[in-house]
Amino acid sequence: MRIMVNDEMKLITSRFLSEALIELGYAGAKVATAIDGVFVPRSAREGRALEEGAHLEILAPMQGG
Repeated sequence: MRIMVNDEMKLITSRFLSEALIELGYAGAKVATAIDGVFVPRSAREGRALEEGAHLEILAPMQGG
């Protein structure tokens, strides 16, 4: 299915957010996620289905000052 990931079109095979993160190379990474502008907590990723055309935002924390 085609989804937007951080404003870039991606073709993925995963149906669920937790699987998509692994497929996109974020396995084990500490990131924040949102689908279509709605925050998805880590505890809800496994059951959160993705739909064709969804907009997925993946944000990694940054350190610095």
